[in-house]
This record gives sequence, C-alpha cells and structure tokens, in this order.
Amino acid sequence: FKGGDTCEYLLSSGRFLGEKVWQPHSCMMHKYKNSEAKNCLIDKHVVFIGDSRIRQLFYSFIKLINPQVKEEGIKHGNIPFEDKSASIKVDFLWYPEVNGSMRQRIKSWAEGSVAKPHIIVVGAATWSIKIHNGSNEALAQYKINITSIAPLLEKLAISSDVYWVLQDPVYEDMLSESRKMITNEKIDAYNEAAVRILHSSSRNSKAKVKVFSVSKLIAQETIMKSADGLHLPESSRDTNAMILMNVYCNKIMKPIDGSCCQPQPPLTLIQKIAFCFFTLSIIGYLIISLIHRNNYRKNKSCTDLESGEEKKPAISTPNVSTLEMLLHCFCKLGLIMTYFYLCDRANLFMKENKFYTHSSFFIPIVYILVLGVFYTENTKETKVLNREQTDEWKGWMQLVILIYHISGASTFLPVYMHIRVLVAAYLFQTGYGHFSYFWIKGDFGVYRVCQVLFRLNFLVVVLCIVMDRPYQFYYFVPLVTVWFMIIYATLAVWPQIVQKKANGNCLWHFGLLLKLICLLTCIYFLSYSQGAFEKIFSFWPLSKCFELNGNVYEWWFRWKLDRYVVFHGMLFAFIYLALQKRQMISEGKGDPLFSNRVSNVLLFISIVSFLTYSIWASSCKNKTECNELHPSVSVVQILAFILIRNIPGYVRSVYSSFFAWFGKISLELFICQYHIWLAADTKGILVLIPGYPVFNVLVSTFIFVCVAHEISQITNDLAQIVVPKDNSTLLKRMLCIAGFFSGLHFFSAMQDKSRH
Repeated sequence: FKGGDTCEYLLSSGRFLGEKVWQPHSCMMHKYKNSEAKNCLIDKHVVFIGDSRIRQLFYSFIKLINPQVKEEGIKHGNIPFEDKSASIKVDFLWYPEVNGSMRQRIKSWAEGSVAKPHIIVVGAATWSIKIHNGSNEALAQYKINITSIAPLLEKLAISSDVYWVLQDPVYEDMLSESRKMITNEKIDAYNEAAVRILHSSSRNSKAKVKVFSVSKLIAQETIMKSADGLHLPESSRDTNAMILMNVYCNKIMKPIDGSCCQPQPPLTLIQKIAFCFFTLSIIGYLIISLIHRNNYRKNKSCTDLESGEEKKPAISTPNVSTLEMLLHCFCKLGLIMTYFYLCDRANLFMKENKFYTHSSFFIPIVYILVLGVFYTENTKETKVLNREQTDEWKGWMQLVILIYHISGASTFLPVYMHIRVLVAAYLFQTGYGHFSYFWIKGDFGVYRVCQVLFRLNFLVVVLCIVMDRPYQFYYFVPLVTVWFMIIYATLAVWPQIVQKKANGNCLWHFGLLLKLICLLTCIYFLSYSQGAFEKIFSFWPLSKCFELNGNVYEWWFRWKLDRYVVFHGMLFAFIYLALQKRQMISEGKGDPLFSNRVSNVLLFISIVSFLTYSIWASSCKNKTECNELHPSVSVVQILAFILIRNIPGYVRSVYSSFFAWFGKISLELFICQYHIWLAADTKGILVLIPGYPVFNVLVSTFIFVCVAHEISQITNDLAQIVVPKDNSTLLKRMLCIAGFFSGLHFFSAMQDKSRH
C-alpha cells in the first residue's frame, strides 16, 4: 500500500479516533494555529460559493484566522471578511443553486479580467431539491448546469485551487416539514452526478477540480448531533475547515506533523554523498565476498583417488580482514539506512496521528510487566546496581517510554511526570556508571573517552546525515555526551582523586567532595543564567551541534530539566562505594543490605517516598510549575526505587532477562524509534499495514527491534576498528575523524548557501 497522493486521501477518506479527532487515511493532519494560518494565507484571496452549509464552512475557516469572529452576517447574502494585518480576503458568495447566476460569477473569473481568487470552494444542491420538491427534472437540470460550469472550473484550476464540496447526508428524522423532501437518496443522486461530470471533464484537462468528499464521511458519523438534521455540528465543520487548511497550507508551511499534501523533500548534497558511500560499500563487500568464495572453492578439500579419503586443504580459509569487516558493517548499515529513509522521508509508507486513550497506554504496560516477571533468572552477582540489574532497569524503562511515545500519552500530565522521572533515571545511571568506572579504575586515557563517545554518537551522526536532521534533534544523545564529558573533566582535572589514592589518605575523600561541590555550584549558576549558558554553546563549533531552529534555547531547556540528577548519581556512587569499602553493607546472596531493623525502616521510608512522589505527580495541574520542581525532587523516586530493589536480598538476587535484553540496546531503541516505529520525526505513527492498527504495530515493532539490535552489533564492531587501543593508531584515526567532520561542515555550509 503506497502513500501515493496523500492529498487525494485527505480529501476523500479517513476515520474518527474517539469522538472528535479525525484521522485521514495514510497521512497526518496538522492542527493550524491562528499565526500559522495567517502566514500561509498572507496576500491571498479565498472564496466560498454556495448555500447555508458552505456558509458554515466559511465561518469555521475564517475562525482559524481570527477566532473572535462571530456568525452575524446576512443569512441569504454575501459576507466579506478581511484581515488587514496579513492582507487576507475571504468572501462568502450566496449562490444556493447551481444555475446561470453561479455560472456567470465563475465565468467572470475564468474568462474575464477580474483578479482570480487563490482558493475557490464551491458546493450546492439541497436548495434545488427543496425548491423543486425533489423532482427528477430538477436533477436533470442540475446535471446540465454542472456540465456547463465544469470546463470553467477546470480553467480556473490551472492557476487557483478549486474544490467542489459534495453534499453531506441529512438526519431525516430531525428535518422540519419544509425540508422533508431532502432525503439521503436524493443527495446521493446529486453527488453521483457531480462526481461523474467533474471527473469526465477533467480527463481532457491539464488541471483538476478537487472533489471534497471527506465531509460526507464526517457527516455520516456526526449528523445525529445536528440541531436541525441539515447543518453539521460545530466540531464537524471545524474539522472540514482544518482539512481545507491542510490541503492548501501543508505544501507551503511544511509542518513536521502534517504529512498530508507534502511533497517528498529533495535529496541534499550530503544525502547524495552518503548514498554514494553506502552504494560503494555494498559493491565493495560483494566483490570481496565473491573473491573469497572463489578462493575457497579452489582450495576446498578434494578426494584422494588412491585411498578414497578426504584430504584437508593445504591453505586454510583466511581470517576476516579489517577491510572486509568494515565493508560488511557499512553494507548492513547502508541497507538499514535505506529503510530509515523510505519510512520517514520518502512518501512510500503511510503515517498517522497519535491518539491517546488510557487503555492504549496502560494495557501494553501491564502486558510487558507480566512478560518481564515471567523471564526471571538468578543474577551472577548480588551487588547493588550490578550489570544485570542496571540492564533490566534500562530495559523496562525504555519499553515504558516507547509505549508512552506511540500512545501519545504526553497529553496526560500524570503520565508525563512519571516518564520525566524515567528519563532522569537514565541520566542518574550515567552519573553513577561513569563515576564508578573512573573512581575504581582510575583510567582517564583517551581510548576510554573515544570508545564512549563513539558508542554514544555513531548512530546519531549517521542519522543526521541520512535524515537531514541537526544533532540537537536527537536531544538525549547530546545530553548524555555532554554529561559524560562533565564527569570526565570533574574527575580528570588536577588533582586526580581515585579510590586507590583515597584509601591511603582519608583527606582525599574531602578533596573529592570539594570537587563535587564546585560542580554543583557551576550547575546551579548555569541553570539560572540562561545568557551565560547560551554564550558558552553559541561559540563555533559548539553552535553547530547544539542549535535548533537557529538558537540554543531548546538545548538549555533540555539540560535544565534534569540538571541535578547526574550529580545525584555521582554522589550516590561515591557514598555507596565508600560504604562498600568499609564493609558497612552486606551484599551476600539472600542477605538484606543492612541489619534487619535498619533495612525494614529504610524499606518503609522508601515505599512511602515512592508513593508520595507518585501522588504528587498525579495531582499536577500545571506542566510548567511541575517541570520547575522536577529537577530537585525526581531523585526521591529514583533513590526510593533503588532501595526497594536492593535492600531485600532475595529481590537483589534475581533479575528479568527479558528486560535486560532490551536494556542492552536501549540507546538504539530510543534513537531508532524516531524514524522507523514512529513517523514524521516522532510526531506520528508509521503505518506499514493500513486498516489493521494492532497488526501494524506488531509488524513495525518486530522490524524496529531487530534493526535496533543489528545497529547495536554494528556499532560494537565498528568501535573495535575505528577506536583501537594502540595510541599511535588511535591518533591517526582521530585525525581522520577530524577530517571527516571538517568535510561534513564544508558540505553543510554549501548546502545552507544553496538553500538560502
């Protein structure tokens, strides 16, 4: 099922999600704000021609430009509207019948010297049915009149957007006596005649009158709520007006969450270079594979004619070379990136808007929790936050975040606040994990730094190139990258204080605490000094990485939202490792972490704290106010969870292998969802199988998880090649990477220049 002409789908098909949210077939509809509508229609003239139903549509349309407009115009007369600030003119012309008068008006635009409107919306029929009491003669005359008007409309469609609005069904039981002759059977006959004549006329025409038939589908669902059985309820006509706005404005404004009627973006210079690179990698790998295959055939074992026994080949199959492994990785990556591009840049697959319901979020959550508990195994070690446990933690958090994104649960504030804690917990683990490594190992070498930076950023850099998106768009990776560098700088700067040194002299512990206090002071200062923060990240080349839409405000907002939690993770690691070194905690299998009395007290406090935070988050009324408090209080629920998970020995001794498997590829899952599970840069949902929402999610999820797992393996393989342990080789590779980014910057500058 191709995406095809999404404009055609937008105008003709769709369904309701819930009661008021209209979902066009195959594409996403943007909800236009007044400012956006004005920017799109600046210096434009729009005309609505028809009866009272078209007048309804006219009012809904102009309310998108100015919500203060009241429906006070003459009932059976022309109604003008003008927005002088944007030079927008929208007129309603009262022509309740398709007759000579309507033809003359259209002819004056098509053949006269009068300025043509940019958008023309026409439709009428119910008055003809009513006045002529539903006679067949009236229908015959209607066909004749439309036949004479159709060529004029086609002529107008060459320079203007022309829409013929089909007649909506009526609710016959509610119609007044004077309208009883307007039946759905008659309306269908008039619509059929209009569609047949307009389509036959457009076959020989260069331009095409667009048939606005989706209104009919919307009315079928909502006409029962009509006040008089004839006119649509306000919510339905507002939906029709928004569809009209999407049809005309999406190709001009290009909103991310409005895929309907948007043309496929042209390939950029960098995308073309990337395509050539991956194509050459695939060809190179195939050539090397064929050469090795031929060599293997030549050297394969042959039968000894005398003894009839097999002899081993004299030459064994050579090991896979670095070049072959490199080409193999890029070959797979090229195929995967092609899938990424087809899913979220080409108009090949369909996209739909998200729609939140409590069941769409909570039922999958219960399902994965049951699966997670089912796959319970014993841990290899029983330390606090051991590898299996942290993988499990990342895994279930990532699955919850994925369900949150695909269900559109961000509109429900209590869920949003809890998800913010999960994101904070990821950053907490960043602080905990990296601090623990540097503190215990004392390894501040370049190799370690390059390995971490490569694993974190490789996929994002490739996606920035292939999907033509800025680095800051994938905000979580810049966040963990910057925090890693902050942790490294804090511990690596003189004096380097590590566990081995601190064990010899307790004063070094105070030195480290002093470093942490300095870090906290810097964080506090930058969080309340937006100007200083923006100055730091506005310097080149940092500005190239952290700017989004021409400024670094989004980056400041993201950083500020979880500004203390990495520090909390570092502090927790320091306290835990100090207690562990002094044998003040018991980490044996099945043993509680502290004495029974202390463990019970801490467990009780942790459960109360955990529930208290949840109650507070669930009672949040204002997102901005809750976001202000979040950085200071999120650590309460994180620490409570860690203690609940680790104090009882039997809980600490088991983990879910199901969640841990997902935890190992959590970063890839988080990034890949942007384009091959969700769509339109996370604003919508990818539709591979239209018409079957549950089956579609199952298929797209399976592909998405497999791709994320494959990318994780590719990243690990490439990390061994690109970041070698040998310092001299590593230096050469770093120079090559610097050259690569210099070239990327050069081509990016050329690209920006051509765009401007």
